[in-house]
Amino acid sequence: MAAVEKTDSSDDAPYSTQAPGWEPDKEKFPDDKLDERARRRRTSIAEGVMKHNKLGWKRLTVCLIVEAIALGSLSMPSAFASLGMVAGVIMTIGIGLIAIYTSYIVGQVRLKHPHIQHYADAVGLMWGRFGYELTSVMFVLFLVLLTGSHVLTGTIAWIRIVDKPSLCALAWGVVSAILLYCLALPPTFHEFAILGYIDFASIIVAIFVCMVATGVEASNAPGGLSAVPWSAWPPPDISFASAFLSTTNIVFAYSFAVCQYSFMAEMHTPKDYVKSIWALGLLEILIYTLTGAIIYSFVGSDVKSPAILSGSKVTSRVAFGIALPVIFISGSINTTVVGKYIMGRVFPNSELRYVHTKKGWMIWLVLIAGLTLIAWVIAEAIPFFNALLGLISSLFISGFTFYFPALFWFSLIKEGKWNANAKNIVLSVVNVVVLCIGLVVLVGGAYASVEDILESYKTGSVGGSFACSSSSYEG
Repeated sequence: MAAVEKTDSSDDAPYSTQAPGWEPDKEKFPDDKLDERARRRRTSIAEGVMKHNKLGWKRLTVCLIVEAIALGSLSMPSAFASLGMVAGVIMTIGIGLIAIYTSYIVGQVRLKHPHIQHYADAVGLMWGRFGYELTSVMFVLFLVLLTGSHVLTGTIAWIRIVDKPSLCALAWGVVSAILLYCLALPPTFHEFAILGYIDFASIIVAIFVCMVATGVEASNAPGGLSAVPWSAWPPPDISFASAFLSTTNIVFAYSFAVCQYSFMAEMHTPKDYVKSIWALGLLEILIYTLTGAIIYSFVGSDVKSPAILSGSKVTSRVAFGIALPVIFISGSINTTVVGKYIMGRVFPNSELRYVHTKKGWMIWLVLIAGLTLIAWVIAEAIPFFNALLGLISSLFISGFTFYFPALFWFSLIKEGKWNANAKNIVLSVVNVVVLCIGLVVLVGGAYASVEDILESYKTGSVGGSFACSSSSYEG
């Protein structure tokens, strides 16, 4: 895939978080009134731009890994149990390849329109102010809810690790929120990427421990590995809603495009993003396929999500302990991305957006605290939060990963008519297919998520708000 040459498209940026054509080193001050304060401000802005322009393709890959590969990778075995081994493998590899392609399109839009800072800017190029504001709401809401899901995952992890049911579970939610807050404080992705190496090591070791533990337990069980009840095909009694929920779990595992523009905005060589998406995409396909297939073959149809819960109590405690870094680092990057979006929108031409002055840091600390608090309150207040997150993901990720990139190609990338040449014809067909996949995920995923919420209420598995009982988080 050849990268599009970078062109100046600042005139197309009426809704960008940064003023069109604005360059801090060329800011217009009257020459006869250029006082020391103006010089300091201009220098501070220039330093801020340099600080936020250090991300290379290797650290971009790490940031994408932090965003994409979290504890959700251990939900793959459960998806395989619903879809069967054959369909699970095909879906995991197929959706992964499509995600690589759509991420490539997302990056091409950024190269052609360098003013783009976040996903909403790109949609604004197609749909104007309405598209910009709509996508901004989708972007912020989805990432804040993701942070909330990591609050709950962290709470479950602490409950398992400490194993003291008498302690109020809300305390572990507060601990989780504090950790998410602290880890979200680095204001540049170049700095945040350092945490990413710990994050990646954490999830790889956790997956390995889970594989080994479940394999040993299966071998020692009566009948050994040959007695494990796994199947190449879906269970005959599985409902459409259950099968589609498993499919959407695989789709959501490849949702790294949502933050791609935010990361690319800090790259010193944006065209190198192609290396990152290939590295990440192939790595995800490998990890997800092996994790889903191996653990499913060891545990069988009763595998839980995440698969850590399928092992013995000791295995679960050890695996959750190892997974703590990935739970909190992968959760905190969502807050960082939202924080940077808000800073850029509220202070588009100010040194404050770069968070390298005392006032800038004070605003940043308060903003990240506020976002984390909102995420914690929403996660604890809504008793069916995980099901709600599934619904929101169906509505939004279908766009960020599928139908928006397809529309980008038709509106912002394609040169000439769709049938002007063989290349355009082939890519038009490909992008129509991607668009249709996005719409199917949108409709089918929303239906399956609503059915899941209704079923939870019917079975009484919905917990309470701000529950203190540990069982409310493990049910």
